[in-house]
Amino acid sequence: MHREADHRVPVLIVGGSLVGLSTSLFLGRLGVPHLLVERHSGTSHHPRGRGNNVRTMELLRTAGVEDAVKDAAALLADNHGILQTPTLVGDAGEWLFKHIDPGGGMARFSPTGWCLCSQNDLEPVLLDSARALGGDLRYSHELETFEQDADGVTATVRDRATDERYTVRADYLVAADGPRSPVRRALGIGRSGPGDLFANVSVTFRSKLLADVVGDRRFICCYLTDPEADGALLPVDNKEHWVFHAPWHPEHGESLDEFTEERLQRHIRRAIGAPDLDVEITGKASWRAAERVADAYSAGRVFLAGDSVHEMSPTGAFGSNTGIQDAHNLAWKLAAVLGGWAGPGLLDTYDTERRPVATATSARASARSVEHSHPGFAPAPGIGGGKRGGILNVVLGYRYLRGAVVGADDSQDVVPDALRLTGEPGTRAPHLWVRHDGARVSTLDLYERSLVLLSDARSTADWHTAARRVAETTGIPLVSHRFGTDLTVEAPPAAPAPDWTEAHGTTPDGAVLVRPDGFVAWRTRTTAPDPEATLRETLTTLLRTP
Repeated sequence: MHREADHRVPVLIVGGSLVGLSTSLFLGRLGVPHLLVERHSGTSHHPRGRGNNVRTMELLRTAGVEDAVKDAAALLADNHGILQTPTLVGDAGEWLFKHIDPGGGMARFSPTGWCLCSQNDLEPVLLDSARALGGDLRYSHELETFEQDADGVTATVRDRATDERYTVRADYLVAADGPRSPVRRALGIGRSGPGDLFANVSVTFRSKLLADVVGDRRFICCYLTDPEADGALLPVDNKEHWVFHAPWHPEHGESLDEFTEERLQRHIRRAIGAPDLDVEITGKASWRAAERVADAYSAGRVFLAGDSVHEMSPTGAFGSNTGIQDAHNLAWKLAAVLGGWAGPGLLDTYDTERRPVATATSARASARSVEHSHPGFAPAPGIGGGKRGGILNVVLGYRYLRGAVVGADDSQDVVPDALRLTGEPGTRAPHLWVRHDGARVSTLDLYERSLVLLSDARSTADWHTAARRVAETTGIPLVSHRFGTDLTVEAPPAAPAPDWTEAHGTTPDGAVLVRPDGFVAWRTRTTAPDPEATLRETLTTLLRTP
């Protein structure tokens, strides 16, 4: 028996950075009450973690904050590509890539695109949106202890401002408490992988003259390769605020105290190639790049997300995006179990689905760092030797081979060599522009608060009626849409409208079931003697219900 707690909530979130805030936002959208505690006094002040990939932007779009994020990112809206050069003076160097989406080809796959929004700008948007949805988010509050039993988790939290302690009883605890995760350590969960890769000192500085040196080169990042002063330069506002990542070698006995203001100024001036450059250091913070993935994503009623379960090289901005996508995967499953329309076994699929994605993605991140010769990274043999190439298949094309899917081909790679979004179970559902209720929306906009069954008005099997009966009799939130009635595919300019059945790998007699997170759960290409019975059986398997 557990003693009466001071507070009772369905979900307690530990950690209020990007992943914790995203968990709060996604749970809030699904109507799940929760409490978030964060030991720091507020959101991040350091401009880091800026690359929000297309899949993350799809999730933020569905959560209703895409426009607010783009507004917060307006200063860097015209920055693209990575430049590598021995000096910024003159025209030396080469673009590793000049545009994230050359030719606008990504529009075929998604209703949105990449967004360069630094963590210090993104976190306040997530915080405000989560609170507007009723989330109880408490900064300067620190988890001290927790224990779990068969029915829930009891935690002790300390208010760092008053030193007062209180207890929280939750059905589930989600820990997004960073790479040194006290929660993961308390659970005894280990990590696997190559380990530390390299370390940097991240420096914020002000320079009014640097913009003239940079000129019209609007890069996301510039790798400066002077062997005596290499590093990475990142713009904050393209005018006078900048970030520089200087290599740090603690493995050679180098201490952080050696990075004095004078040393950093000299280093930045030489790296850029401008000995008289004005450099006013405004802050510094150390960080280490690593490749590690936790051996388990949960233990009992405690779940881990973000850096607490995976660390990745920063090249490609995979880490924070993978963490936000962890949160999204977990949120709908928690909502389903807490809402009573899925069995507790559904939560086991969080580890089954997300851990293989993190393992494959972290290897691609290290390979990307090798490919780009990231400053300060001298990889040991075998590190970063995996598959390389484009990253769209990594960020958008990953698939769940096992878990809350029925009929997935588990012989496939978690991250395929090429992007194939053709409606296979376990993949992100295809994007099509459609007319629905008089509005132009993406099919991806239909997926958030319920399961969705897609079928065709021409079908000889009445999947639509079957779905409505299942929803009415089981309480499972299942929404049915029919192409040819409430959904009409919109034709692109000077081209015929795409065939939704071809895009989803089915036929007019078939159907496609999509999860609340936009991943295909099941599909059939043929009719069924009893569509309602087929749906019931599929949902029982999918949701782990008795």
